[in-house]
Amino acid sequence: MSSHTPNPNTEAGILARTIQAEEGALSGSAAEYLLSVRFGEHDVARMNELSELARQGKLTAQEQAELDSYLRVSNLLAVMQSQGRRALQRSTQ
Repeated sequence: MSSHTPNPNTEAGILARTIQAEEGALSGSAAEYLLSVRFGEHDVARMNELSELARQGKLTAQEQAELDSYLRVSNLLAVMQSQGRRALQRSTQ
């Protein structure tokens, strides 16, 4: 996953501001839960299929929209997991 800061006006950027945890506000169990969230096997297979079609230049408009949705969810998940990692780091310091 990328460690760059999301664009401030994308879904990921808005979510990052929304869940910006105050010092100690996110519990350890909540942080661990966020870090455990993963795509299911079906979704991973579909993302791989769409990615392959994209590499081949064969995506339909509907498939491109679907791939974009997966990418947005992935970015949102990355933001939430980053918040979880930061909360766990704060708790160990």
